[in-house]
Amino acid sequence: MSKQRTVRLEAGRPNQVIYVLGTELNIDIYKPAPLGSQSFEVRSSPDVKCSISDLHNVIVEAEQAKRWAINNGTLLVVTMEKTSNYLNDNKVTIIFYGDKLDKPIDKIILQLTAIYISLDVDADRDGEVEKNNPNKGSWAWGPKGHGAVLLVNCDKDTPQTAESDRSDDTVYTFGDLQDMSPMILKTEGPNSLPSDYKLQLYISASDANKVQVFHHDLTQMTKVLGRTKLSAVMEYTKGNNEYQFFIEGLVFADEGYSNLVTINLSLLEPMVVGHAPIFTEHVVFHLAPWIMTPNTLAPQEVFVCSVKDNAKFLKEFTVVVEKAKCKLTVCTEDMNRKDRWIQDEIEFGYSEAPHKTFPVVLDSPRDRGLSIFPYKQLLGPDFGHVTRTTDLVSSLDSFGNLEVSPPVTVNGKEYPMGRIIIGSAFPTTSEGRNMAKVVRDFLNAQVVQPPIELFSDWLRVGHVDEFMTFVPAPDRKGFRLLLVSPDACCKLFTKLQQEGHGEAQMFESLNTKAFKINEILNNQKLLRDNAYVQRCIDWNRNVLKRELGLDEEDIIDIPVLFMVQEKSQKATAFFPDLVNMIVLGKYLGIPKPFGPLINGKCPLESAVCSALEPLGLECNFIDDFVSYHLKEGEVHCGSNVRRKPFAFKWWNMEM
Repeated sequence: MSKQRTVRLEAGRPNQVIYVLGTELNIDIYKPAPLGSQSFEVRSSPDVKCSISDLHNVIVEAEQAKRWAINNGTLLVVTMEKTSNYLNDNKVTIIFYGDKLDKPIDKIILQLTAIYISLDVDADRDGEVEKNNPNKGSWAWGPKGHGAVLLVNCDKDTPQTAESDRSDDTVYTFGDLQDMSPMILKTEGPNSLPSDYKLQLYISASDANKVQVFHHDLTQMTKVLGRTKLSAVMEYTKGNNEYQFFIEGLVFADEGYSNLVTINLSLLEPMVVGHAPIFTEHVVFHLAPWIMTPNTLAPQEVFVCSVKDNAKFLKEFTVVVEKAKCKLTVCTEDMNRKDRWIQDEIEFGYSEAPHKTFPVVLDSPRDRGLSIFPYKQLLGPDFGHVTRTTDLVSSLDSFGNLEVSPPVTVNGKEYPMGRIIIGSAFPTTSEGRNMAKVVRDFLNAQVVQPPIELFSDWLRVGHVDEFMTFVPAPDRKGFRLLLVSPDACCKLFTKLQQEGHGEAQMFESLNTKAFKINEILNNQKLLRDNAYVQRCIDWNRNVLKRELGLDEEDIIDIPVLFMVQEKSQKATAFFPDLVNMIVLGKYLGIPKPFGPLINGKCPLESAVCSALEPLGLECNFIDDFVSYHLKEGEVHCGSNVRRKPFAFKWWNMEM
């Protein structure tokens, strides 16, 4: 639809108008008509199209109208389709008649100079800026949608800044432009125009902290908009011109503001006092979200810490990583500062626009020994960083308490990028620990992976990775959900007892107290503890089935026992927690449970292998007992994985 512009004309004086292609000039005929006028006719240059509209919205092309009666509300609508060759090269003449139809009373001459102005972006999301896309001023989701995407420039391409590139107002290298979204301002027209016309770019105050706009000419980059600068005015230059701009996203979407950014353009006409806008258009960008990657995506790089007591663990862990053919990055002691829980400090994800994708690490508010690691070792060229901080930090703010499901469909609603999963206090209580609001708000605002909250506060550490994980599968939904099951463990031990193995001992090869199967099954407190734990798991099981659209066949129970501590009334794993594993394609790095040996084999390991190997998965059991389990963590807590992004593009989601 053409942009409307009202033009007021006067008889007896020259009327010169700059016309912008794509607009409609609406000219009131009634008000400027000379006294005694009863009718009029319109004549125009060949490149000018004129139509006449009355109060009843009856529209007739002017050359077909011949004479038209003058009434209040009669409008002349003028459009053009090509730019002018020179100033005032097109003309519209309005001739007024009174009683004598053969003798004009007066006439108005409108001289037109047609120019082309367009602010262009990649509105069709193919990675290239196209000319004057009709949908550039709005956003629509889906494969048939439209609207440009704005990356948050959260990597660090130059050593001049201590933080990410978005922290300052300068572009140090042209390579940094690849992290921004291009925008082109094109103008076309004759080489002679009236002086002092101007172009104005501007943003609203609500968008000021979301975006910066840089103008790139052949020699330099100049900031024109952003933060405290809401407007930039340039001289309108005659002839054909193209202005290159680059748009930098400053913030990810969050609670309290829209994830859309609007950039406006106006053509300003000189007046006796100041300037007035005679043409305005705008383009819309959607801030690219931060996206988590589930276990079903291919691993690219594995991270683990080296600390003084985990050499044996590292050796066994490295074997699994090498099987998966992944890059292994070991965070040394000078970087981790005795903090081994790298899963808790960070979560790997990515951000994507049609022209660029790069990994982005989400840094938790936990900020213990590993707090410098994301800044010192990860933040860099094409590796972004984002964080949320809070003064009141609990264990649930660590990112062992942050997972994401594989893609699912729930009651016909598709979640092609899965759903984020976090642990919280039980919904019916006002007490207990919850993940910090600033983190939950951030996760919700990303939109494409709507979060699910589970009950994890029954655990002493309180992380969802202590009772669940996802593994890839070749059938059904493409994955299985693994849930810890004290009930399955008790049934397994009861079966072993009935088969005469009640005196077999757990932890027999370790420098710690061993436990016979008979002792475990006769420990009434332990059994009561695990009946409670099973209730907590079952509550979460029902939530996950409902929110992820799962059937029982999509869930595998993994035998694990817990102990509820007397003082805190919170649970910890009795033996290494088998679901707290690392998933590297088909290779699984699983905490070695040190179960009772029956004919030289651990029945806990056998149960896990029997459940997972038919899915094409390889179970590798890693000794983390001293270096992680006794410190209330396991393999997953002490490792992290950067994964390949989704092939699916987030902007193609149906919302």
